Amino acid sequence: MTPITRSNLTTRSHFEEAYGYSRAVRVGETIFISGTVGLDYETGTMPQSPRDQMEQIAANLELAVTGAGGDMADIAQIIVYVTGPDVFAEIGPVLKRVFGPVGPTNTALQVQFPFPDIKVEVSATAIVGCGKNVELLKLR
Repeated sequence: MTPITRSNLTTRSHFEEAYGYSRAVRVGETIFISGTVGLDYETGTMPQSPRDQMEQIAANLELAVTGAGGDMADIAQIIVYVTGPDVFAEIGPVLKRVFGPVGPTNTALQVQFPFPDIKVEVSATAIVGCGKNVELLKLR
C-alpha cells in the first residue's frame, strides 16, 4: 500500500504560530484550506467593506490552493461565514464571479467573529485536477 503524503502549508502568520494550525493542508490530492479572512498578507491591512474583504479572500484562497498544487477550479466546497444577511448579499456578486464557473457546494453561516473588523471568512476544500472536467447534472 502506497503511503499517503501530507503537506502543511504556512504563511508563518502569528495566528498560525499562536493557535497551532496551517493555512492549508494537502493530503493526497485533497487540499483543505483554513478559514480565510480579507487580510492583505503584504500590507497587514483589512479592507472595511465586506465586498472588498471578499475580493481579498479570493486572492488569499488562490494563493493557498495554488501553493498546494491546485487551482481555483479545483475547489469543490466552500463554507462562508458572515456577520449577517446584509453581508452575504453584498459579497454574493463576488462569490458568483469567483466561483460561478466552478460551482462548488456552498454552506453559509451567520457568526460573530473574535475581531470586530472581520465581516466575512471562507474555508474551502479542493481536489487537485477535478476542475478540468466539470459535469453538470440536473437533479430533477
